[in-house]
Amino acid sequence: MTSRARTTRLTAGLLAVGTAVALAGCATADPTSSGGDAAEGDAIIVGSFAFPESEILGEIYAQALEAEGFDVSTKFNIGPRQQTIPALQDGSINLIPEYNGNLLAYYDTAYEERTTEDVDAALPDAVGADDLQVLDSAEAEDKDAYVVTKKTAEDNDLTAIGDLKALEPFSLASNPQFGELGYGIPGLRDVYGVGVDAGQVTFVPYEDFGGPDTVQALVDGTVQVADIYTTSPAIKAEDLVVLEDRENMISAQNVIPLLSKDIYTDKLAEVLNAISAKLTTDDLIDLRERVEGDEKASAATAAEEWLTAAGLLDK
Repeated sequence: MTSRARTTRLTAGLLAVGTAVALAGCATADPTSSGGDAAEGDAIIVGSFAFPESEILGEIYAQALEAEGFDVSTKFNIGPRQQTIPALQDGSINLIPEYNGNLLAYYDTAYEERTTEDVDAALPDAVGADDLQVLDSAEAEDKDAYVVTKKTAEDNDLTAIGDLKALEPFSLASNPQFGELGYGIPGLRDVYGVGVDAGQVTFVPYEDFGGPDTVQALVDGTVQVADIYTTSPAIKAEDLVVLEDRENMISAQNVIPLLSKDIYTDKLAEVLNAISAKLTTDDLIDLRERVEGDEKASAATAAEEWLTAAGLLDK
C-alpha cells in the first residue's frame, strides 16, 4: 500500500468531522499551476462526497494516478455538490468522482436527458461554465431509488413508485437536497401524482446519503419510504424492496471523473479512462460490501485490491 494511502486512512475520519475546517485548510499546493506534464509536478487533489462509495472511488483515482507518477493528495468527506463544486472552483480540490445524471441536474434542474449517452453528451457544456470537464463515464452506475420494507410493499401492494399513492400519507427520508430535485419530491408529485395534496408526504432530511441512519429510519418505521442508492448493501441485508421507476424519472447515474480543466493532460485522461473502462456496477456493490459490511475494510485497502485485480496497479 502506498504511503499516501496509509496517510489517507489516518486522516479521513478527522476530515469528516468538520467540512468547513477541511476545506479551509486543504489548499496546501497550487492546483492551478500550468505548464508541463501533471505527472512531473502539478498537484492532483482528489476529493469525495461524504459517503463511503465516493471515498472508495476517490481512493481508486488517487492510487492509480500516484502509481503513474502524479503528485497526489486527498480531501475526502467534503459534503454535497453545494460544497464540492465550490471546492473545485477555488482549488481546494481539482478532481472528484461524480455521477453523470446528478451532476447534470446540479447545472440544469430542468434537464430532460435520461440515457447515459444523452447525459454524457450534455455534460461538457454544462460543467465547462465553471472551467471544469468530464472524462469517460463508467458502466458502473449507482442510482437513487425509492425503497420500502418488504412488509410495507406486501401490505400495500407496492411494486412501483406510482403505487405510493396508495400509501398516503407517509414520511420519506432522504438527503436534504431531495426536497428540490427533479426526481425527488417535485418529481414524485409531477411525474407520478404522489403527494399532490398538502400533508400527504412528509419529507424527513438525513445527511448520510442513504446510509445507516436513513436505512435505520426505514427499518424501524420512523419513515415509510426512503431514498437509498441501488448499490447499498443494506437493500439485500435488510430485505428491502426497490420500487420500479416506470416513467424513467431518475436518469442515468454513471460514475464519471470531474476535474478542473487546468490539470488535464493526456496521461491523466488515460489513467482515469482506463478505470472507467473496467468499473462495473457489481464492482461498486462488492466494494461497498467490503467497506460497509462485516469485513470493515478501509476504502484505501478495497481500492488498492480492486485496482490490482483489474490489472491497473502492480503490487
